[in-house]
Amino acid sequence: MKRPGPRGPFSSALLSALAGSPAEASGLSALAEAAATALVQTPDIFHDEDLQLGLFCLYELHYTGIDGVDDGWEWHPDLLAVRARLEADYEAALRARVRLPELPAATAEAVAATLFALTGDDDGPSVSRFIAASATREQLHEFLVHRSIYQLKEADPHSWAIPRLTGRAKAALVEIQADEYGGGRVHRMHSALFARTLRGAGLDDAYGAYIEHIPAVTLAALNLMSLFGLNRRLRGAITGHLAAFEMTSSIPNRFYARGVRRLGYGDDVALYFDEHVEADAVHEQIAGRDLAGGLAETSPELVPDIVFGTAACLAVDAMVGEHQLAAWQAGKSSLRIPLPEPAAAAQA
Repeated sequence: MKRPGPRGPFSSALLSALAGSPAEASGLSALAEAAATALVQTPDIFHDEDLQLGLFCLYELHYTGIDGVDDGWEWHPDLLAVRARLEADYEAALRARVRLPELPAATAEAVAATLFALTGDDDGPSVSRFIAASATREQLHEFLVHRSIYQLKEADPHSWAIPRLTGRAKAALVEIQADEYGGGRVHRMHSALFARTLRGAGLDDAYGAYIEHIPAVTLAALNLMSLFGLNRRLRGAITGHLAAFEMTSSIPNRFYARGVRRLGYGDDVALYFDEHVEADAVHEQIAGRDLAGGLAETSPELVPDIVFGTAACLAVDAMVGEHQLAAWQAGKSSLRIPLPEPAAAAQA
């Protein structure tokens, strides 16, 4: 991914450190101090541009990396210590914000029923209905830009859980992920389908192309997945998160496809959303009963985190939706930096 610009003292110190060699690392004590200061001073970690960008960059070292950054930084102990400090505060903020329902018994049916009820009762803002009925082309493009930071590497954060699960839960996760990765056909990978959607809308399909435009709250949603996926102790949470993803996908994607066509785009742009209408209607059953339910039966102690992961997904996604709709209803851009006019005005 291209190297982003800093958004505050912490991300500035981090990007400055990453510009050097990990073998000759210097200034990491200053980086740790910058992180500590930023964490103390932030009024809202979910919307903090400096902290969320910094955490995103630290996680990105474990994915495709950042242009110009030495791969040796990935496991540098001082950098991992800084990341752990950010993760601890982010997780604490999540647990303070998210309210859990009564926990189910550790059976597949009971856990699935709780997750379906939790996602079914979700009353978060409906961006999908807005896109279907009211969005302008400019707003659709902004929506696609928000989604690009995850969709262009779709499934990767959840795949961290594969080696951490066993038995029924592992088999269910692999079944879901195989579909996400196109069943071995590169052009059917969901990330490839989303790239096609971006191109069809006149947008850049390079991963991270819009990093400067994407606000903290959207980065927070992606960082949530990486937090859960990269920490083995949170394998229950990443399982619950994926279950929430699948259980809340099919109907919204039908609305997104409707909006894409209403705005004059063709099947090539809508294909990504069409694909998820059918696939996720199947995936939600696998995710609820075999993945989350299967994990609960083999590891009953993880039931609280499974439910937490689902609730956290709904809560953070609601923040992103509220941010987008509030901006659009006020006649403003929902992006940190509005899209350039040529991209915003692109025609199908």
